[in-house]
Amino acid sequence: MDFIQNSFNDSHTVLQKFIADSENMQKMERAIQMLVTTFNKGGKVLSCGNGGSMCDAMHFAEELTGRFRKNRPALKAVAISDSSHITCVANDFGFEFIFSRYVEGWGEANDTLLAISTSGNSPNVLNAVNEAKKKGMKVIGLLGKGGGTLKNLVDVALIVDSQISDRIQEVHIKCIHIMIEGVERSLFPANY
Repeated sequence: MDFIQNSFNDSHTVLQKFIADSENMQKMERAIQMLVTTFNKGGKVLSCGNGGSMCDAMHFAEELTGRFRKNRPALKAVAISDSSHITCVANDFGFEFIFSRYVEGWGEANDTLLAISTSGNSPNVLNAVNEAKKKGMKVIGLLGKGGGTLKNLVDVALIVDSQISDRIQEVHIKCIHIMIEGVERSLFPANY
């Protein structure tokens, strides 16, 4: 059962490395400000990812439309997770277009895309980012494994220094919660 303690220690180490990099803290501030600006301009936030990263994208959106710590008005956010859209586009165009077609249909210049990929190389996330950039949207990337191709395409690249996807996702969810808290602190200061 040594793996249990080792896993907690490994998770702690990955998080500590992320926190110790002051550039990551500056990037978090920029990401929060980007989201605040989006909402202040009447824009919306789209989010996407595959597998566990899709679950994180959905978690991000529901905390914004629903409730985080205290009641406040809903914010415009949606995860690209509609199964009818995904299966239609995957069948008719290919799986690599499931997110970009949604961005093409719903994305606008005042919007922000949260693109989540532990490898930084997911083709469908790459296509979504490229479509978002064509529309003049801002893009925040939650990435890992060096950031992949996405690190040079997004406006803010939050890269977790690990090669293990679950360790990367553990830090991603912390970033998501802190971004939401930052948005709330700015837009709804009475909640804090």
